Amino acid sequence: MGDTADPRAARPLLPAVFHIMLSLADGERHGYGIKREVEFRTGGGISLGPGTLYGTLRRMLAEELIEECGERPDPEAGDERRRYYRLTEMGRRLAVAEAERLENLVQVARSKELLANPGGTR
Repeated sequence: MGDTADPRAARPLLPAVFHIMLSLADGERHGYGIKREVEFRTGGGISLGPGTLYGTLRRMLAEELIEECGERPDPEAGDERRRYYRLTEMGRRLAVAEAERLENLVQVARSKELLANPGGTR
């Protein structure tokens, strides 16, 4: 996927991939930190099990959407065995494209009166 010039060509993303990207959008995290951030952000509605989380991370690494960080954000605060991940430039571009795609869907849902408009009317 590293050769893909247009990130929109690979959409839509699997929910687990997009949730991981959202978790990494504001900084580096280790696997368990990603899991906790997804659970917190979704109010416990989504919990990535170990197989889903680490299998998805492996695929994202292979597709060059994320990369392992060589250095720990705070080497003294964490377990040396933890691997930290961050979005690559391609991963960030793909996350932006997916967010835009979802935003367009929400706009359509509002126009069809399935969701309230920002002003509070349906």
